[in-house]
Amino acid sequence: MKITSSSTTVAATQTSALLRQPPVLLTHPSISVELLAVMASLYFTLICNTLFFKAALFDRDWTNSGTWLFAASIFVAITALHALIFLVILNRWTAKPLLAVLLIVTASATYYMNKYTVFFNTDMIRNILQTDVKEAKELFSWEMALYIAIAAGLPILALTRVHFTRRTWQRNVLIRIAMIITSLLVTVGSVMLVFQDFSSLMRNQKEVRFLITPAAYLTSFIRVVATDSEKATQPKINISDDAKLGSAWKTRSKPVLFVLVVGETTRAANWGLNGYEHQTTPELEKLNVLNFTHAKSCGTNTEVSVPCMFSIYGRRNYDQSAINSHESLLHIINHVGLNTVWRDNQGGCKGVCDGLEEQRLDSSKHPTLCNAERCLDEILLNDMDGVIQKAKNGNLFVVLHQLGSHGPAYFSRYPVQMRKFTPTCDTSDLSKCTKEQIVNTYDNTVLYTDHFLAKTIDFLKHQSNYDTAMLYMSDHGESLGENGIFLHGLPYSIAPKEQTQIPMVLWMSKGFSNSFSINNECLKQKADNPVSHDNLFHSLLGMLQIESKYYEKEFDITSDCHLIKKTS
Repeated sequence: MKITSSSTTVAATQTSALLRQPPVLLTHPSISVELLAVMASLYFTLICNTLFFKAALFDRDWTNSGTWLFAASIFVAITALHALIFLVILNRWTAKPLLAVLLIVTASATYYMNKYTVFFNTDMIRNILQTDVKEAKELFSWEMALYIAIAAGLPILALTRVHFTRRTWQRNVLIRIAMIITSLLVTVGSVMLVFQDFSSLMRNQKEVRFLITPAAYLTSFIRVVATDSEKATQPKINISDDAKLGSAWKTRSKPVLFVLVVGETTRAANWGLNGYEHQTTPELEKLNVLNFTHAKSCGTNTEVSVPCMFSIYGRRNYDQSAINSHESLLHIINHVGLNTVWRDNQGGCKGVCDGLEEQRLDSSKHPTLCNAERCLDEILLNDMDGVIQKAKNGNLFVVLHQLGSHGPAYFSRYPVQMRKFTPTCDTSDLSKCTKEQIVNTYDNTVLYTDHFLAKTIDFLKHQSNYDTAMLYMSDHGESLGENGIFLHGLPYSIAPKEQTQIPMVLWMSKGFSNSFSINNECLKQKADNPVSHDNLFHSLLGMLQIESKYYEKEFDITSDCHLIKKTS
């Protein structure tokens, strides 16, 4: 076949034009914001919801066509739900920055969900918002950075190449309304197609909905901001006005010094006094302490447990809004004349000491107890003599809030001399350590808590001008890899016992127990009875013989162990 010069010229021109075209990644495709919203939704469903699908489809028969229909329906429903959200909040000016932020945050959330089995309910969001820079740095790893670079960085790079098509505003409004309605109908239609299965999942496994990403954390974040903003504008409801000291105080010869140690992340399973195979409490073992073997927490994270344990509501009547809007047990104690001081080496008192003296010691400068990042818990005992002198030998109630066994950087929670159990996990990236290393390192943190508590008791023993006592309760427990779960913070209804069973220890000087007529032998007989954070409020009122209309005798562990009955 003869090729003419003109056809050769045309072919050469076309080839030259193709060679001049930029690579695909350097092009600037023009798409609508609506199409971008759908594409982003599809990406989030495919990449960021593996844990949700794993939970939702667990133990289903894949030979059954109904399983495939259910999987397809919830896939479409989640995609349409996210599309609905994006169609409401995205426009040509906000689409790129908002999606970039969502991609980074969602990649971070997905990383921790897959690594530690995190559920993004309101408690977890509130916990995250309260996380300080030190704790955030401990949670960072290069593995996480690489994951975010791939899961968020590549989509963001593609996002920067996109141009948005231009349309008249009337056409934009019509298309946007049509897409929103379509997304809503598709979401509802997909759910209705498998409604019986879907409603059963949501009814029997309510926590699964907190795995839908990013919808779950966005919804929880909005709820937290709305609730906390309302709370911040209202004064706390007074519960202390009627409180007064009981008759036992009229015949006292010495003032009282009571120390309440609020532990952090210590679980009952690794508590030596409970019979654990590692002796993690050798110093307390030698002291005359009362160990409660069956204690439970109110929550699985500090943000829930600390306000709850000091409240009139407790776990049995749990209402987070009501708890946060009322004064705490500490306000009652301070009101009746026990000067109340909160000393903190962690993340603050979570509102329970509002209006009272709070000493933040976690950033102290101490040559042996502190480094550039953290302080060891013994910083809480530093200058306790000064706290006592400030009280001018009056009655004193001190709360010591530990850093304790907070993970994942367990290795940094104790001094080198407490490195008894080896080999250890000397990194905050737990994926680099064996189960044995993680457990050993955690046990060393418990060993240090034992030393700290023994040192606290020794300090109290030397306060001859006071009748002294100490009560220790951890705020919650910790998972160390059981069933693939690490750290803490799971919704309470599905949390494993490792996160809810905690140690509790009481020590009283002879002067304290005698002056308040508390029978130690009677209390020892109750040491194996179930107790919880619900008992703290009423037991402290009972032990200190403070009369209040909020006192409930059935929750006071000392109520039947007073040699002389109270007048109230």
